[in-house]
Amino acid sequence: MSAVDKVKDMVAGEKERKIAQLDSYSQSVTTGDRLTTDYGVKQPTAAPDEWLRVVRDGQTGPMLLEDSIAREKIHRFDHERIPERVVHARGAGAFGNFRLFESAEDVSFAPVLTDTSRETPVFVRFSTVQGSRGSADTVRDVRGFAVKFYTQEGNWDIVGNNIPVFFIQDAIKFPDFVHAVKPEPHNEVPQAQSAHNNFWDFVYLHPEATHMYTWAMSDRAIPRSYRMMQGFGVNTFTLVNKKGEHHFVKFHFTPELGVHSFVWDEALKLAGQDPDFHRKDLWEAIENGAFPKWKFGIQTIPESNEHDFDFDILDATKIWPEDLVPVRYIGELELNRNVDEYFTQTEQVAFCTSHMVPGIAHSDDPLLQGRSFSYQDTQLSRLGINWQELPINKPVCPYMNFNRDGQGRHTITKGTVNYWPNRFDVRPPANAEEGAYHDPPRAVEGIKARTKSSKFREHYNQAHLFYNSLSAPEKSHIAAAFAFELDHCDDPIVYERMSQRLADIDLELAQTVAEMVGGTKPTKATKINAGKKTIHLSQTEFSPAKLTIATRRVAIIIADGFDKTTYDAITTAIKASGALPFTIAPRRSEIYPAGAEKNSGKGVQPDHHLEGMRSTMFDALFVPGGEESIKTLQKSGRAVHWIREAFGHLKAIGATGEAVKLLEHAISLPEIKMSDDGTTIESYGVVTIGKISPDSLKGAVNILKEGTDFVQQFWYQISQHKNFSREMDGLSTQVAY
Repeated sequence: MSAVDKVKDMVAGEKERKIAQLDSYSQSVTTGDRLTTDYGVKQPTAAPDEWLRVVRDGQTGPMLLEDSIAREKIHRFDHERIPERVVHARGAGAFGNFRLFESAEDVSFAPVLTDTSRETPVFVRFSTVQGSRGSADTVRDVRGFAVKFYTQEGNWDIVGNNIPVFFIQDAIKFPDFVHAVKPEPHNEVPQAQSAHNNFWDFVYLHPEATHMYTWAMSDRAIPRSYRMMQGFGVNTFTLVNKKGEHHFVKFHFTPELGVHSFVWDEALKLAGQDPDFHRKDLWEAIENGAFPKWKFGIQTIPESNEHDFDFDILDATKIWPEDLVPVRYIGELELNRNVDEYFTQTEQVAFCTSHMVPGIAHSDDPLLQGRSFSYQDTQLSRLGINWQELPINKPVCPYMNFNRDGQGRHTITKGTVNYWPNRFDVRPPANAEEGAYHDPPRAVEGIKARTKSSKFREHYNQAHLFYNSLSAPEKSHIAAAFAFELDHCDDPIVYERMSQRLADIDLELAQTVAEMVGGTKPTKATKINAGKKTIHLSQTEFSPAKLTIATRRVAIIIADGFDKTTYDAITTAIKASGALPFTIAPRRSEIYPAGAEKNSGKGVQPDHHLEGMRSTMFDALFVPGGEESIKTLQKSGRAVHWIREAFGHLKAIGATGEAVKLLEHAISLPEIKMSDDGTTIESYGVVTIGKISPDSLKGAVNILKEGTDFVQQFWYQISQHKNFSREMDGLSTQVAY
């Protein structure tokens, strides 16, 4: 490490070490800069706009190849794109820090898991799996959750997903699986969807996928936000402590904000209305100082207990049920800095499951072993042999070896030898006391064969466990998801087979789906479902520790003549609670409150107009009163649609004063009770007060289920994310949206 780097380290501290390193590769654009070529020569004024050519009055002649400035510009443009990832191409990333609350020295000697005084810099990349880089964020898909820890001992990568299991047990099936889930080869359709013949044909023919595709049809596959989904290491790893004792381990990240999802119609519409929704959501939260946080946990099993379960703990299609192996939360991950440039950071970041530090090691998980080969190989294809020298991938600790040359080599190594051993004894390997990586010794015996242990052959018990553990709304959503997906399969063999296969999970589920998609309804369960359940599989079990509406997006709909007193009070209260108010109106030019002159500067500047946004982009709606405003909104089909769509998507809706009549007009269901006086009424997540007074808007931050004032009740409904009773009682489907 150079003297300059050491000074930066002292100033920045451990947690800022990666940012300080990246700064040395960074440049800012200023008005004092002058445009140059890549080789440093300043460009003349006309060079960016005109190719050097032969000209004379009234005639333009041929361009000249001697124009090195123009050729450089075009050559660089032609080669701007690198191969996109085969999977996980669509992504978003951010920087942050990892800190421990509790040392795990009983199971590992890795300082990143034992030193509670450290703050380790990290980079996290979230992604979809199936789609291309230009696909939408909100498709039904597994989400990648990859974390690069820049530790003092080297880079450690957890290359995980938001679902704890996978479709296949053996990495050799990965090419077949990806071919099957990607667009079909004859017409390159569909993009970023599993709703097609080949995917469902493949998973039917691989019963090991049963557990995973049940998860993929659940709400987990349409998360509300990257900030509101769990992360899992998926594979089984090994931890080693100072005594040399081995523990198998799985890694967990649980979001502080709880685990929340879209409803399917909402996700579908957002894919077209705002295909960058998740990217923008992450960026917006960090820019507003609402830094996303996850608890970091480990599940550990002593090596001696490996065979104590009715499933193989190395099988990536299985979870370790938390009632059998509890998660021990020992740390926290926080994201607090957006990227400076997407390509050089989010696109060029490269993860490998083989990147581990001393104290963390491989297990014999067959999917992990294949991933560790594949990930290294794919980075060579995308980024070249020197991909680990790219600033985003470079470790913050010194890295020294005799690797040389290759395309894109950055490091200049001085000296006369480039091999080990050498006559100078320079750059020798490290010993254990110096922190060398430790491959834990483990006895291996058996026959050479293309097979796995017998426990790998059971594929249905955990699909039962997952489905049984879900709430009624979650089960309903799974049935609807299967019905949607198989409806898009036009080969009768595919949807007929799957109609029968679902009876291996649950007979009622299979019958519901078969009837919807035109398959033969099974008459009996084909596998015995013993009814077992476990904890922490349903999203309903992951509510925030404290009720909050922080980072929630609340749309406030107004028109000329709105009630500004109420508008101001609610807007202030939303901000005070850490949420984000957005004013929506028939136009984006000024909207004037009741009684105000319609002069410039006297009104409110909306954030968006009704046609520029949709209710899908917000978590809740509020409409303040004002006689003239409500008359205008009642005549607007789009404003009425906003309310109906938010109702259909189970969102919290609030209205005060005259706006209650607008809700009655839009929803028109007798089951939804609304206020016509000074009493606050909550009905299926719709909160109204007919006659507003200043006292009605107090108590903004104190969120209580049993709160009596308008703000308390409305905030509580927002904090619940969705009102599933509205759906389960059949009300949401009675309103056209």
